[in-house]
Amino acid sequence: MKEQLVTSALNKPDGDFELPLRPTRFSEFVGQQKVKERLQLSVEAARGREDVLDHVLLSGPPGLGKTTLAHILADEMGVNIKVTSGPVVDKPGTLAGLLTNLERGEVLFIDEIHRLQKAVEEYLYSAMEDFVIDIVIDQGPQARSVRLNLPKFTLIGATTRSGLIAAPLRSRFGTTNRLDYYEAPDLVSIIKRSARILDVDIDEGGAEEIAGRSRGTPRIVNKLLRWVRDYAQVKAGNKIDRDTADKALGMLEIDGYGLDEMDKRILNAIMQTFSGGPVGLGSLAVAVGEEADTIEEVYEPYLIQEGYLMRTAQGRTVTQLCYDRFKVKPAGREGELL
Repeated sequence: MKEQLVTSALNKPDGDFELPLRPTRFSEFVGQQKVKERLQLSVEAARGREDVLDHVLLSGPPGLGKTTLAHILADEMGVNIKVTSGPVVDKPGTLAGLLTNLERGEVLFIDEIHRLQKAVEEYLYSAMEDFVIDIVIDQGPQARSVRLNLPKFTLIGATTRSGLIAAPLRSRFGTTNRLDYYEAPDLVSIIKRSARILDVDIDEGGAEEIAGRSRGTPRIVNKLLRWVRDYAQVKAGNKIDRDTADKALGMLEIDGYGLDEMDKRILNAIMQTFSGGPVGLGSLAVAVGEEADTIEEVYEPYLIQEGYLMRTAQGRTVTQLCYDRFKVKPAGREGELL
């Protein structure tokens, strides 16, 4: 019962607003076409054999649909899913409790699986491969190991930092799938679907404006749509067009390229405080007043993909595109502002 309550709570990461917007079937899931096709094939094959779905690892930046896909896989297989996260499973006993309460075919979803403790991770090796787990009872001279057989289950792991997953754990997943940032047309489709569910009147221009400022991330798309909906309700007669979306997002200081206030602080700090770099992550974090892990995991991936930022052996540096976009001349040239 406890695990089921945890699962229910984690199904609602953003309150009642988020739950109806989360796709529950592959047919509703937009984007990530190659990943979706591979997962669909795995599900069809497992169901055709009346077997259990093989273990699945999902990686990629936050907000791209890893948790959603885990729930879809469970729904498509017609089984229950129990949800936890790496930091929560801090002891082997906690993991043993989760595994021994699973039924055949059920899914155990571990978010941020790269944050599992080493001792806990080693318990997973035999559980994933042989579906057994060894539990040590008592201590000292009376200590003994008891082997428990587990029902055949599916482990789905999600991570934002796949490089931190140990090779022995990674090798035990049947499929490894990386989710990438979404293209604008897919984001527009997601916005239109969410708008229908929320009963929001939005035209093509409004959807494109929100999509262009969403950093290629469905989670951000839905949050921005909620904000623009509120703005339109108060100031635009409940209708969202391009101009309304532009004004609403301008209030959040999100520019036409999808850069928010913290993005700009990071880039400006490197350009002006650190003369374009290179600068270490710790120094940059202090300069902008943000945690180093947050900069590395949340902000940097998008800034690097869009060509504003580079990671080098010496530290972070900005690109010429960044100087051009912000109308700042690189240090060492005459003048600072164009």
